[in-house]
Amino acid sequence: MPRTVKCGLIQATHAGPTDAPIEEIKRANIEKHLGMIEDAARQGVQILCMQEVFTTPYFCAEQQTRWYEAVEKIPDGPTVKLMQETAKKHSMVIIVPIYEEEIAGIYYNTAAVIDADGKYLGKYRKNHIPHVAPGFWEKFYFKPGNLGYPAFDTAYARIGVYICYDRHFPEGARILGLNGAEIVFNPSATVAGLSEYL
Repeated sequence: MPRTVKCGLIQATHAGPTDAPIEEIKRANIEKHLGMIEDAARQGVQILCMQEVFTTPYFCAEQQTRWYEAVEKIPDGPTVKLMQETAKKHSMVIIVPIYEEEIAGIYYNTAAVIDADGKYLGKYRKNHIPHVAPGFWEKFYFKPGNLGYPAFDTAYARIGVYICYDRHFPEGARILGLNGAEIVFNPSATVAGLSEYL
């Protein structure tokens, strides 16, 4: 039986100065996104995806250790916990791309998937990590993903996630399809002048 799923995508500008303390940067970006999530809920969005590492600007255009302070645990970190409450409040599936700390010094570019009842379903870690000039110094920050290409059964559809640069490699998208993903989300981020618009 055919069905319609209303999806929303947030691709936002950074909130505030990038030289502010990391916790202030994260707080400002989270607050900005919470307002956009409220707006999406009013419009009936059922599945919402935010941009890559949404709590910060795309910091990979530079190599500065201060950005290591932005890491969080998944699923036990504060941002995922907050988004679980938000998903439940709005009966909305939310894809939450953040900078993940697995253990001290082991960091990933990760998207947590939260179901419409607030349950944490799992995560996808970006597999393909660019490290090319100008301005894509991601290996300074992230290890390659090690979880494969999971598909997640949500309240509205079976979904997959493929983060930014992953889209240049068709094998993972094919595996997501073979794993039953009906919708594949590709959260991305960059800075002005580094990437061509699609």
